[in-house]
Amino acid sequence: MIGQVFSGRYEILERVGGGGMALVYKALDLLLNRFVAVKVLRQQFMHDEEFIRRFRREAQSAASLSHPNIVSIYDVGQDGEVQYIVMEYIEGRDLDEVIKERAPLPVEEAVRIASQICDALDHAHNNQIIHRDIKPHNILIGRNGRVKVTDFGIARAVTSTTITQTGSVVGSVHYFSPEHAKGVTAGEKSDLYSLGIVLYQMLTGALPYEGESPISVALKHLQDEFEEPRKLNPMIPQSVENIIVRAMRKNPSERYSSASEMQSDLDTCLLPSRRDEQKVNFDDNDDADRTLVVPAIRSSYTPPSAEMQRGEAAGKGKAQPGGKKNWKKPAIIIGSTLLVLAIVFIGVMYWSRQFVVPETTVPNVVGMTEDEARNTLAERQLEVEGVKYEYDPSTEAGTVFKQSKPEGLSVKEGASVLLTVGSEKPLSKMPSLTSSNYDEARRDLVALGVTEDRIVRSESFDNSDPETVIAQSPQAGEDFDPDQATVTLTVSKGVENKQVPDVVGKTRQEALDAINGQALAPSSQEEPSFTVDKGKVVSQDPQAGTEIKPGATVKFVVSSGIPPEALNFTVKVPVEPSQEGVASKIRIEYSDARGERIEWGQDTISSLRIFPVSLVLAPNRNGAITVYRDGALIATYPVDYTEAARGTFQQPEMPKKEPEPTPPPAEPAPVDPPADNGAQNEGNAEPDEGANVENAPENGQEGQGEDTGEEEADPSAFVPPGKTTASAAAAEASQEKSNNGRGNGNGKSNGNGNGNGKGRQ
Repeated sequence: MIGQVFSGRYEILERVGGGGMALVYKALDLLLNRFVAVKVLRQQFMHDEEFIRRFRREAQSAASLSHPNIVSIYDVGQDGEVQYIVMEYIEGRDLDEVIKERAPLPVEEAVRIASQICDALDHAHNNQIIHRDIKPHNILIGRNGRVKVTDFGIARAVTSTTITQTGSVVGSVHYFSPEHAKGVTAGEKSDLYSLGIVLYQMLTGALPYEGESPISVALKHLQDEFEEPRKLNPMIPQSVENIIVRAMRKNPSERYSSASEMQSDLDTCLLPSRRDEQKVNFDDNDDADRTLVVPAIRSSYTPPSAEMQRGEAAGKGKAQPGGKKNWKKPAIIIGSTLLVLAIVFIGVMYWSRQFVVPETTVPNVVGMTEDEARNTLAERQLEVEGVKYEYDPSTEAGTVFKQSKPEGLSVKEGASVLLTVGSEKPLSKMPSLTSSNYDEARRDLVALGVTEDRIVRSESFDNSDPETVIAQSPQAGEDFDPDQATVTLTVSKGVENKQVPDVVGKTRQEALDAINGQALAPSSQEEPSFTVDKGKVVSQDPQAGTEIKPGATVKFVVSSGIPPEALNFTVKVPVEPSQEGVASKIRIEYSDARGERIEWGQDTISSLRIFPVSLVLAPNRNGAITVYRDGALIATYPVDYTEAARGTFQQPEMPKKEPEPTPPPAEPAPVDPPADNGAQNEGNAEPDEGANVENAPENGQEGQGEDTGEEEADPSAFVPPGKTTASAAAAEASQEKSNNGRGNGNGKSNGNGNGNGKGRQ
């Protein structure tokens, strides 16, 4: 039963109680996510159509009751063959446990409890519902002290036959009213009688009537007087005893007329003016139900006297005249008898000589079926005296395995033979093994003849103690063959713990569904998070995979998004390769409110690129961006929250390149001058050097062929890595061509045909 879900809604968690008619379980309402009590009709009543009809009708009537001192009934239903009622779940104990633990209770407490029960009964009686089973077991005391009366309308479904059922129903006889014990229809005053017994038990710790059997207790309700409560507990005020005495009068007309009248008496009985009031007295002569002593009825018959008998004898004697004896008649009778006997004797002797009964031998019919044996004996003119059926392990059912006369015996025809025929093996009754320990149950089965290899063990989670047998097959009381049958015992593994699901990263609704699906109680709260999207679960407690009891609470935190003071800020990071046109591997990391050194991504570039990096900044957490090129750190850009929030943050720029120095002109290869022209050449050497110095580029002219200091934005800077726009490709090709063909001639001819020119690639 544990773990079963009724009607797809009520999941059974554990057993919390039971009575002679039903068992009570704690369950979880999966639809409303609340705990309820589910009362399940016992198995022996499941197939009693009349009982089920009355049970459902009365339960539905009780569902109309709505009172703070009555356990509310939420639902009535059927799941397969199981009839059940869904009720309010009360955290607390029943009054029977309280009485066993603390009786006698303080007078004030007992009166307060009885007054609340009266209030509940008054509401029920006004709705034409009689409880019929008021007893401490059906009165719950909540943790806040609130009294709740349960089982309204169910007791009406109990017929007189249930007095022979289980112990808890039999126990109700101690609270029966006299009219209930007599089988008369019980009314509102029967509930007040039972309440008087409950109040008696609360104040004295004892029951007013005890007996060896339920019948003897019921008779005491009809005939005996109970011991006055104050004799058992002198602390009881006379006013309270008067209430008990009046409620427990055997004549219903002498009891309280209604529950509200009794409640009014309870509400004032502890006032100082009433505590020592006069003892209430009732006239027992007016009680029509009292036990009367009826005198024995004496016989008026007088036997006849001896003289009368003698007179009759004398009269008979005068009937014979003269005094002579009449002997002729007896003689005739005797003679006739002897003659008849002689004739019969002669006839018998004659006919015995005429007829001789032949003999026959007895055949062997062992191993034949019963019909075959009868036919074989009939062929030998023998009769079957009778057939006895017995079980024989070596003989099939219906086969003769013994005959009263042995084979070959000579007998007269017409003699009879007794046959013994094999029968089916007598079956044993399966004992009740539930609620016993598995080892004990196994030993009991072995003692019956069941071998251990035919004892099958299965395990299931249940509210019972581990190793307790909770189910068996065959069922208790069924016929079974200990030598052939296989017995299956279902053993409890204890209460099944539920595994906490993993809800981190799920939405709130997904988390609720997962936790409720495990019969656990979800509890959530919201917190801001830099790392988890809004509406997703950030953390949970207990952690996923933890095993806990059903109904335990699982807490989880849902992200409300980044804090309102946080800031999303994008930084445009320029990066260029180590050498223009040569591929370089770029890697970017960032640190912000989400964590340290988070990798943004990697790419390969061969020209200037600008990468947009998004950061989450907080008042207490600035950001930073680190750029690596070919594995080496090339730049770090700190991002201040305050600057970003105010809009004063300067986006990073590429440093301006320094102009590349112009390489010196290549010197001509030395040529040996002719001997006759040496002087002339030496005279021309100096003017040539001077010409070169003069023609050296002046400041400000050397960079005419260079780019200006500012870099133009690369058209492919905002293109995703690995892609290049067509215009960007054309621009690069045009720039490369221009650079390759652009030069600045600064030298003049020095007579050798050399010039000084500079061009920027």
